[in-house]
Amino acid sequence: MRVLVVGGGGREHALAWSLAHSAAVDRIFAAPGNAGTAEIATPVPLKAGDIPGIAEFAERESIDLVVVGPEVPLVAGIADELESRGVPVFGPSRQAARIEGSKAWARRLCRDHGIPGPAAGEFTAVAPALEHLEGMRPPYVVKADGLAAGKGVVIAETRDEAERAVRDCLERRIFGDSGATVVLEEFLGGAEVSAFGLTDGRTVLPLSLAQDFKRLGDGDRGPNTGGMGAFSPLPFVDEATERAVTGILESAVGAMAEEGVHYRGLLYAGLMLTEEGPKVLEFNCRFGDPETQVVLPRLESNLGEVLLACVEGNLASYRLSWTPRACVGVVLASGGYPGAYAQGKPIEGLAESASVPGVHVFHSGSARRDGRVVTAGGRVLTVSALGDDLRAARRAAYESVSRIRFEGMTFRRDVAARAAGEA
Repeated sequence: MRVLVVGGGGREHALAWSLAHSAAVDRIFAAPGNAGTAEIATPVPLKAGDIPGIAEFAERESIDLVVVGPEVPLVAGIADELESRGVPVFGPSRQAARIEGSKAWARRLCRDHGIPGPAAGEFTAVAPALEHLEGMRPPYVVKADGLAAGKGVVIAETRDEAERAVRDCLERRIFGDSGATVVLEEFLGGAEVSAFGLTDGRTVLPLSLAQDFKRLGDGDRGPNTGGMGAFSPLPFVDEATERAVTGILESAVGAMAEEGVHYRGLLYAGLMLTEEGPKVLEFNCRFGDPETQVVLPRLESNLGEVLLACVEGNLASYRLSWTPRACVGVVLASGGYPGAYAQGKPIEGLAESASVPGVHVFHSGSARRDGRVVTAGGRVLTVSALGDDLRAARRAAYESVSRIRFEGMTFRRDVAARAAGEA
């Protein structure tokens, strides 16, 4: 099977790496890929958003399966274009990708079909939004409806901060059309977890749960980021809760089917484990990053086969096999991230880092220039380590991190520490 992985981040490197270990896969292409994927896949100089270019390449190269990593091309309809040309694609249609592309649509889906989530309201004008705020208790959750590169969610501690966030969306239009509708949600407390489910539109096959670390600094301080680390499995989640999480994924796929929306691909649910049970914070229409980098190293099943089964509608006959070992992933970021940061900084120690037993170094924002690997993004690498338990995985991950160097490198030192009993 010839596979094309669309995207250039750590998630896509992890997908390509896992597919490279699949007996069903003969050759992998990556569009555009990065310095890490270039070691296992043929680079294709096409941006992930170049839908016509990717579709033409897939036809020309007789690609048997396209695996789409990022949300933007999915929301823009890349799966529809590929299907119209007869190219098998793992990823939901434009209509189904609304579950991430429109937070208001996702909230309505939950409300109409009894899927547990926070109380929420959707608004297109400032006055009713501010009136709704008066009936809420702090902290206030304010979300731009559409895709906003991870910057469209504000958790406001005060009423004034919440109003400013509302006006940023609806009046100042800092998110453009993505903020034309604003979603105001009840704040939920508890432990946040990431749930993945593979689906062919009927069967949902859950993957191992993970937890990520969104704040830049130790102790969950500093600004929100795309994710500074993750780990899997979750020792604090019991079987009853896992069943409830799977039920939420199944309910979401079923709800969309009832509304005539066939969802095929990976459904991600960001969940809060509240005293009343798991509740949906958000849905995504693709694998998460950096959670993918700690989930896939634990997967023992053939990823290529199971992704193709999703596309062909044969998922009911599959079961996934997992290693009991734990995986901890630590993200290494450029200085200044998630704000402005420099690029082109040489990265040293990659070979030494990867030599630590059980370690896989996944590239996110990297490039090869003049024979050297350099930084090319905010989140540069994810160092993922397998261990017999979370403590062992943490030790391996941070030993590996200590061998990598680039100017301005920053990372969290407490990834999985609490779950491992080390905080």
